[in-house]
Amino acid sequence: MLLLLETIFLQGKAASGGNPMMYQLFLIFGILIVFYFFMIRPQQKKQKAQAQFREGLKKGDKVVTIGGLHGTIAQVEGDVLTLEVGEGKSMKLKFDVNSVSVDATRKIGANN
Repeated sequence: MLLLLETIFLQGKAASGGNPMMYQLFLIFGILIVFYFFMIRPQQKKQKAQAQFREGLKKGDKVVTIGGLHGTIAQVEGDVLTLEVGEGKSMKLKFDVNSVSVDATRKIGANN
């Protein structure tokens, strides 16, 4: 039985005509390239765009937090935003800059 399996293995190796390890390396390299261009690179671009958006926030901008709270920026202090919310903008709440939902904020900006 062992001799039969060894013979089949050697025939397969001889039929391929080359180094099967090299083909496996090309396959793995190809898969890594596909992962980079279809998964990693777009995610990096999205993170960079979000960082630029959050750095560009200024007083008077209308934003939506990740929790769905709509408000207008009253003050920006480093990584902390003060939002005016409620009727007549009577209430002020502090949020971390990272709590602003970039996608939701862009949607309300497109509608106004």
